[in-house]
Amino acid sequence: MSNESNTASRVEAALKGLIEDGAFSTDPGGMLSVRVPADNIHAACKALRDEAGFETNTFVTARDHGADEDERFEVLYQFLSYAHKDRVRVSVMTTGDDPEVQSIRDLWPGIWFSERECFDMFGVRFKGHGDLRRLLMPEGFDHHPLRKDFPHIGIQPDKLYRQWDAARRAEYAAEQANEGGH
Repeated sequence: MSNESNTASRVEAALKGLIEDGAFSTDPGGMLSVRVPADNIHAACKALRDEAGFETNTFVTARDHGADEDERFEVLYQFLSYAHKDRVRVSVMTTGDDPEVQSIRDLWPGIWFSERECFDMFGVRFKGHGDLRRLLMPEGFDHHPLRKDFPHIGIQPDKLYRQWDAARRAEYAAEQANEGGH
């Protein structure tokens, strides 16, 4: 049995009852991809970890298909199995301009920053994350730079960034002053 069909068999068995017919595809590089209904993302990821042996999440990102699409945002996850030496990509479609999916931070604590980055760049909210805030852009920046409706010339966050950087530096200086007094 080839590794590719072994991966498909393990994933299909683990996700039984959580996915719809036609959920599987293979990308040009041979990686197995599976589309999961948004309501089942947490249970599907838990099954991939516990039953299919995908112990590591390698990334979370999104793709904006454009404001004219009913299912505008596709949230993408990639998982790695060291034991089986294979990967699987999982995708979830969301609707509207304010996309939201369940966080899987409790399953892979290291995903904390990936979910925050996806929120920051695309505006995807992760329910249950616990600390969903800007990671790359300054707080108060009202835009998500990787959305298709973001202007090609950009929106300069310089003023906000300078305010954020000054506040961050002042906070650090205060922490250093407090540590020096002990």
